[in-house]
Amino acid sequence: MKAYVQRLGRALMLPVACLPAAALFLGIGYWIDPSGWGGGNVIAAYLCKTGSAILDNLGLLFAVGVAIGMARERDGASALSGLVGFMTITTIMGSASMFLGFDPETVDTAHPAFAAGAIGNKNVFFGIMVGCVAGALYNKFHKTKLPDFLAFFSGRRCVPILTAAVMSIVSLVLLFIWPLIYNGLVAFGESIMGLGALGAGIYAFFNRLLIPTGLHHALNNVFWFNLAGINDIGKFWGSGDPANGAVIASGWGFHPFGTYVTGIYQAGFFPIMMFGLPAGAFAIYRNAKPQNKKAVGSLMLAGGLAAFLTGVTEPLEFSFMFAAFPLYVVHAFLTALSVFIAAAFQWIAGFNFSAGFIDWFLSLRVPAANMPYMLIVQGLVFAVIYYFVFDFMIKKFNLKTPGRGDDDESVSSAAFEDAPGAGAAAKGDKDSVLAAKLYELLGGKANVVDIENCTTRLRMGVNDTSKVDVDAIRKLVPGVKVLDAKNIQVIVGTQVQAVCDAMTDIHRKA
Repeated sequence: MKAYVQRLGRALMLPVACLPAAALFLGIGYWIDPSGWGGGNVIAAYLCKTGSAILDNLGLLFAVGVAIGMARERDGASALSGLVGFMTITTIMGSASMFLGFDPETVDTAHPAFAAGAIGNKNVFFGIMVGCVAGALYNKFHKTKLPDFLAFFSGRRCVPILTAAVMSIVSLVLLFIWPLIYNGLVAFGESIMGLGALGAGIYAFFNRLLIPTGLHHALNNVFWFNLAGINDIGKFWGSGDPANGAVIASGWGFHPFGTYVTGIYQAGFFPIMMFGLPAGAFAIYRNAKPQNKKAVGSLMLAGGLAAFLTGVTEPLEFSFMFAAFPLYVVHAFLTALSVFIAAAFQWIAGFNFSAGFIDWFLSLRVPAANMPYMLIVQGLVFAVIYYFVFDFMIKKFNLKTPGRGDDDESVSSAAFEDAPGAGAAAKGDKDSVLAAKLYELLGGKANVVDIENCTTRLRMGVNDTSKVDVDAIRKLVPGVKVLDAKNIQVIVGTQVQAVCDAMTDIHRKA
């Protein structure tokens, strides 16, 4: 089950990767016409509608993206199956009044679980479910051979047909249980929403703690998308449309237990990702052994820039979360505190990808943004807090952060010299050299079974993790996480896609 959930977490990153495009178009559109939703400028309207094309169809994107991610071969037939399955379930659920015999005119008030906003193209819950089913059906039946008179539908061609049939049965069951699921999700979301800023802080704390397992994606989906009616990202970026239902902040004030305001599950991450973690990385560098400072400095600088610009923090977090877990718990607490403070003062900015400078800048003119420059002030304060807290804890408790381990060695190009294929990549393809070395340390052809990646991690399936040289891998990358006897994650950084592609080529040729 853990391996399956890990695979799902990786699959979710494919549709999430589409969100920066929405942020780009909507952000520029709002900069041109921040109050008219494009009503006062045709160019702004064009850009806003382009971005809305993504946000208004998130469920569909998740159905297709998760189906591809869950299919072992990432074949186009899995994507088509996801599309077919999603259309099946939304069409049947959208016709619930015909099957259940209630007045369609009363659906919004008497049967909200079947309203267009709950079961339409924005329904990420349906999208994820359909993607999982389509991916599983592809893995099971994409090589199925049918009798000669049905041979045309053999193999991959049978998967979309099977998906439609299975989802029609699932939809029939959902007609009766979906209202219970919907009401449960709404009740859970409302219980957190009712806590206002405090609830936002609680969410942020568990968001960070779940990152080592990859299960933070499931938690994020409840608050960021339209699983439980919160839809914080969609409401923030669509806040120029009165029909979107965004709750706009009303200026200065301290509201620690106030009602939900659009953006409170996003804003407080900006001070941490843009300033707090980079400052913590500087403390880690300052406390590294003199002979290791050059290697650690390169690692921390790359991770700090990624965190500041894009909000991708895993290269930094994985560099110390296992070696110095008490420090990581403090980081989770400080993140919760930041999110609570931003929510309590209603300093609001939002993101479509992550809480880095690029998303912050694009969100400045979004109607739901409220005093976003105060997040910079808050971030500078948290940078000081992070530096001194990290510095104190590392020294006081002798934490083995990067560069302080008893067997740490500086990482240099010499580490790659004996890697398979290193000669072919010696002219500058650093990612290929790293992929070759990692492949060897993972056990090579005899041990490597499955190669996948998410935003910053290689998610590897192997025959036996005991045959992996974990200590040697830790000298090449920010971190390694052995999940069980057959699954291991290697934290590479933002260049992980290139490393994954290179390693896949090596595996095919081995």
